[in-house]
Amino acid sequence: MRYIYGALLLCSIIFWSSCRNDFETIPSTGNLTFSKDTVYLDTVFTNIGSSTYNLKVYNNSKDDIHIPVLKLAQGENSHYRLNVDGMPGKVFENVQILAKDSIFIFIETTFDINSVPGVDNEFLYTDQILFENGAQQQKVELVTLIRDAVFLYPQLYPDGTKETLILGSGDNTVEIPGFILPDERLTFTNEKPYVIYGFAAVPPNKTLTVNAGARIHFHAESGILVAQNASLKALGQPSVNKELMENEIIFQGDRLEPQFANVPGQWGYIRLTSGSVENEFHHTTIKNGMLGLVVEDSPVTLKNVQIYNSSNIGLLSRTGIIYGENMVINNSGQASLGLQLGGSYEFNHCTFSNYWSGSFRSFPTVLIENTLETPEAIFVADLVKANFTNCIIYGSDRREIGLYRHEQGSFNFNFTNSLIKFEDPMGEFKDHPLYDFENEAMYSNNLFNSDPKFFNYQKNNFNIIKGESAAEEIGKSGVLPPIDLNGNMRTSPPDAGAYEATVIPD
Repeated sequence: MRYIYGALLLCSIIFWSSCRNDFETIPSTGNLTFSKDTVYLDTVFTNIGSSTYNLKVYNNSKDDIHIPVLKLAQGENSHYRLNVDGMPGKVFENVQILAKDSIFIFIETTFDINSVPGVDNEFLYTDQILFENGAQQQKVELVTLIRDAVFLYPQLYPDGTKETLILGSGDNTVEIPGFILPDERLTFTNEKPYVIYGFAAVPPNKTLTVNAGARIHFHAESGILVAQNASLKALGQPSVNKELMENEIIFQGDRLEPQFANVPGQWGYIRLTSGSVENEFHHTTIKNGMLGLVVEDSPVTLKNVQIYNSSNIGLLSRTGIIYGENMVINNSGQASLGLQLGGSYEFNHCTFSNYWSGSFRSFPTVLIENTLETPEAIFVADLVKANFTNCIIYGSDRREIGLYRHEQGSFNFNFTNSLIKFEDPMGEFKDHPLYDFENEAMYSNNLFNSDPKFFNYQKNNFNIIKGESAAEEIGKSGVLPPIDLNGNMRTSPPDAGAYEATVIPD
């Protein structure tokens, strides 16, 4: 008998459910509430899709309701795209919300600025999400700033393949997506941002000149290669507005949304390949790459350069010839400054730090070695010199300099009037000849393990606090440059690092 009752109960459930929707609802009365009244999709480049943003729609009533019509005001012609509770589209009918419940709306956009006549470099694109019930309408505004740009990318061939660059020679070649910059593209101006897909190569005997105020953005796994006998000159100038940095040259990724502002590893690197010549960077910021700048057996002058948020190494040099002043490098997954396979280096008034907040970091802030080990062999080259004068070398690890010498090559270095972090509480390095801090041929007038009192290293602000920083007035007088990274005259004796001490602004 119990089986008969069970069968009757099952039949009644099927009958009941077949005669109704998922749940009975009444039309919305216009009393919806929203997580925000305007959704700002931030800034995107023309024809590049935005991130996905969300809006939450609340039914605070005690009734199950449905929204008769939910749509974009521009309908199917809108350049926004919606996903309402898992369903994509631009117009929706009878969208249901349970009592005291909510739904998510996900929003994206892609827009071609050239489709709007008379628009120059920027266009504010707007639309609305409308919630209609026949008698009353509610709305949420959508706002996106669309920015025009110069797009540079590999050629697409008829067979569907893309233009590539071949690096190396013989059996040690590698093919990567990329293209050679034509003569008419060898000057980057500040009129529009540049967006680069793949690697843009500066050909032999040519110079890529980047003018003050230029903005160069790289897509994922993209960058710049400077060939043998070619040059890169990034000629930034001091900016009047420290926030806008209007004359600074900035190399960064192509995602403009705020959540990507300090994300490492968004693009590849700038690489000065072996034999490039007369490279220079002035008032330039390089940020959010895998490697910031790579120097291979080439000369480069770096003045007022900042490198931040590199997922591997900020500045990597292999047998490079580098002069650097007023430099700041921070937040690198490995070393902030990596000098491999010898070379010749001089750094004055630089701040090398590493407060990497990602995965475990096993590298010091400054790594110096005269070798390069590969699976096939160990290569050795002379370290002609690596001189650090009036610098700060600090970070979140105990020991922020690492020295590795191969006996077959020379290894000449000197730290002078610098603030250095190197803690050795167990005496592990007490008898190591490269860490003999009393040897004036290698170390002279340095200060160890005293707090530089940076303004805010988490925000890459390496100004030092006046009256509190251990770096104050420990520098050697008469060392270039006489002006700090902020454009302030240095005192005598000067402070170590890229900045003279200053008071924290209110």
